[in-house]
Amino acid sequence: MASSRDKALAAAASAAASLMLVRGVVNELLPDEVCDAVSSGVARLRARMSSHHTIVVERKNDDGFVVYNHVYDAVKTYLASRMDAATQQRLCVSSTPEDDDKMTLTMADGEEMADVYEGAQFRWRLVYRNVYYSSSSSSGDGNGRGGRQLEPHSFEVTFHRKHKDMAIKSYLPFIVATAKAIAEQQRPLQICMNDKDSGDDWLPMDLHHPSTFQTLAMDRKLKQSIVDDLDRFVKREEYYRRIGKAWKRGYLLYGPPGTGKSSLIAAMANHLRFDVYDLELTAVQSNSDLRRLLVGVPSRSILVVEDIDCTIHIKQRELQGDSRDDDDTPTQDRSHKKSQDKVTLSGLLNFVDGLWSASGEQRIIVFTTNYKDRLDPALLRPGRMDMHVYMGHCTPEAFRILAHNYHLIEYHATYPEIEELIEAAMVTPAEVAEILMRNDDTDAALRDLVLLLKSKKLGDDDNKAANADGQQLDEEEQDDD
Repeated sequence: MASSRDKALAAAASAAASLMLVRGVVNELLPDEVCDAVSSGVARLRARMSSHHTIVVERKNDDGFVVYNHVYDAVKTYLASRMDAATQQRLCVSSTPEDDDKMTLTMADGEEMADVYEGAQFRWRLVYRNVYYSSSSSSGDGNGRGGRQLEPHSFEVTFHRKHKDMAIKSYLPFIVATAKAIAEQQRPLQICMNDKDSGDDWLPMDLHHPSTFQTLAMDRKLKQSIVDDLDRFVKREEYYRRIGKAWKRGYLLYGPPGTGKSSLIAAMANHLRFDVYDLELTAVQSNSDLRRLLVGVPSRSILVVEDIDCTIHIKQRELQGDSRDDDDTPTQDRSHKKSQDKVTLSGLLNFVDGLWSASGEQRIIVFTTNYKDRLDPALLRPGRMDMHVYMGHCTPEAFRILAHNYHLIEYHATYPEIEELIEAAMVTPAEVAEILMRNDDTDAALRDLVLLLKSKKLGDDDNKAANADGQQLDEEEQDDD
């Protein structure tokens, strides 16, 4: 019995050695192109006899000119997000010229990884191939001779044949959509300003504002209501289409200076991953320029008009009469035309809530002001400014957020005194943040804050007393009269 087993093992070993010898001889005698073709043929034969199917996602197509396959990039991004570095024995690390510090992990040649989608298992493999270079190619060996090198060629996904329809109709589209969402999250946001010279162009630059809803110093319930409103808005495309309204949302941020209006806009942009378009109305010459400028704002963006009450006096300019006297002079003509060219309230409202409001989708419009009562009521009604957000003075809750942001503390012995003073003093979050930033020593920073709040409270009390005395004096004078 043992002799038969030994003979079988010897025969198997001999056959394996013979196959290795034949393979070595074939690789030595036949050109590399032929070897690759034979290997591909064997792989196709094996695939036909298997109960599994394989889909190949090539990196590029060489049909006379190079055409890169965007599905390949999507698969690469998707698998990188699913890869577990702890279970992969061999990994490839790469970076992009745009960001050397950002490294991407991918599979090495011969490595595989499994992915599960709706209960079905899909096994992925990154396939490398030999790329041949002529002696004139810059990728040669540097000695005037041609050469070859391995480079990523395609991704192959293998699955049971019963999941073929799922793989084509559902799984691959899911990968493309997921990769798109990942790329959207990773791309740098931009802030754009209108060009004062051309009047209807946007000048972009990267936006690196770190403000988030977690670091924003304001009432938690108010913050959560804004987050919920934003999240609901971006998911309601079919709802807006069904009710026949443009897919946009308007916010009015109002309150004293230094209460965090700009920080809230940055937090909204970071939360939604929307670019910001900062509209400077004083640089716009006419309604037609304004229209061309606003049409250039793409979907999934935040249009901001800060300090709308003081950047420009937007009023509806009405003509004094429909007819003109015969003795109108050329000077009057020019004055009349200049009046018509100015940006008007109706010109702005036509974009906010008129026919031009449907020129983009999933758009946020934000107006900020320090004085809400100075705005024309036409700007404030629902459908134009849907949510009015009051950005008030610092509260105890906002102070705790700032203290945690700047000094990483949850509680301090001075908290009761500080919170009592904050309730009485009119201090903005910006003033509190400035004091907390002045000193890295937490005790010293909070002592300075106590001094500021006491000074503010004393000043407020003096102002109240002065106002009361003035009011009493007025009443006495009226009685004397």
